[in-house]
Amino acid sequence: MFDLAAIFSDPANWLALATLIVMEVVLGIDNLIFISILTNKLPEDQRAKARTLGIGAALVLRLAFLSLVFIIVQLTEPVVTIPVIDAALSWRDMILIAGGLFLVWKATKEIHHNVDPDPGPDMFSGKATMSFAAAIGQILLLDMVFSIDSIITAVGMTDHIAIMVIAILITVAVMFAAAGPLANFINANPSVVMLALGFLLMIGMTLIAEGFGAKVPKGYVYAAMLFSGFIEALNLLSRRAQGRKTGEKSRMRVKR
Repeated sequence: MFDLAAIFSDPANWLALATLIVMEVVLGIDNLIFISILTNKLPEDQRAKARTLGIGAALVLRLAFLSLVFIIVQLTEPVVTIPVIDAALSWRDMILIAGGLFLVWKATKEIHHNVDPDPGPDMFSGKATMSFAAAIGQILLLDMVFSIDSIITAVGMTDHIAIMVIAILITVAVMFAAAGPLANFINANPSVVMLALGFLLMIGMTLIAEGFGAKVPKGYVYAAMLFSGFIEALNLLSRRAQGRKTGEKSRMRVKR
């Protein structure tokens, strides 16, 4: 059992917990955007269930990997050398590269279906274009990638398993609370779908770069996402204002 009283008697551990929660929530945003976009392709009566299973799986995988933390840490040891690019890849690197390639492929495919005037049956819409099992399978795949990255991040922040567990539980609770509103907002605003897909594309490229050893400052990535979200929020407000003006003009014409 964990001696929580002894652990949290040290103020440094409180700081480590707060920092870890912030970092885990930020990492969880990537996972949540993917889950929201994917579950919106299911029939409406299956979306909430799929989000619950997807986020629940993220919790189970994180706790399972945490129990294997000593093995997970060893995933950072180089196992493959690529002389052409002078890179030594670990299992973690290869998992990040595979996950990044999957995200780039998925985001590119969905962007194509959105911009193609005749995309066929796979077009992103509120209609069911994916089976429940396929959606859960893809969510589980990305859950594994983000969970391993999450645990390695946690290990780098603290040596206390209890702090890691608490941070993971709080992070997943935040994901559960935000999943429904985020998915509904994305579904109700088609322009936000393209922005979210752009985020996934950028996140995928970041994972690939990190897999090949390029250290991409996460602050820059999330600052770009935040700024893009702010601009899109202004666009939404502008469109609503234009809609109100159009409605007022229509009413004035009717009165005349």
